[in-house]
Amino acid sequence: MSGPPNPIENAYWVIVPAAGSGKRMGADKPKQYLPLAGTPLIAHTLDNILQWPGLAGIVVAIAADDQEFEALTAAQDPRVHRVTGGAERADSVLAALDYLSQLADPETSVLVHDAARPLVSRSDIQSLLNASAIALLAQPASDTIKQSRCSNGKTLVNQTLPRQQIWLAQTPQKAPLQLLRRALQRGLEQCPESITDEASALELAGHAPELVSACRSNFKITHPADLMLAEALLQHRQALEQIQSGTES
Repeated sequence: MSGPPNPIENAYWVIVPAAGSGKRMGADKPKQYLPLAGTPLIAHTLDNILQWPGLAGIVVAIAADDQEFEALTAAQDPRVHRVTGGAERADSVLAALDYLSQLADPETSVLVHDAARPLVSRSDIQSLLNASAIALLAQPASDTIKQSRCSNGKTLVNQTLPRQQIWLAQTPQKAPLQLLRRALQRGLEQCPESITDEASALELAGHAPELVSACRSNFKITHPADLMLAEALLQHRQALEQIQSGTES
């Protein structure tokens, strides 16, 4: 764990839980270190975050035996801090919140962002920062949503859900530091199986986070095919930036 700097107030922090193994990728290393366009996936995510306006710092929760994080260029940035994460996402986020509680005001806004979402747009981050104190990026469902049931070893449709009320949660998810810390602590004590993201812990504590519509490019890299899609989108963004740079010059 890095030593705490001077306390910082009136700015937001970002927590990146990155202690998981990413088993669904079926790779020989944790998902966050798989190459994306020749660079570890988490490096793209951290480089993106470091460009967000008004950022105070980042706390990355890594595995106790992580041997790769220190080699990242972003790891040398003084705004990037690290803590040892836990067995589950919520444990890692709580470890980061415990660390942050020594540095920042209890009302400091904290954004929790997945290491595997490198393509969140700056405009969506600004929308989230402008939203309610408790909020998250999410994608309104566009497909027809089917609820399933099992019967005789088969998976069948149970009912069709109203699509207008369905949102797919993304990250970052935002809340005041101590409010989120208490919600996670209480949720892990009372109903740990229900804590699938920060918003679910806040909901269990009686809060109703605001849903902020986000771009489809903010998807979570979970399966091998997602890496190919992310690389194509990165190349497209880089091409657009080059065109814009040439136009401005």
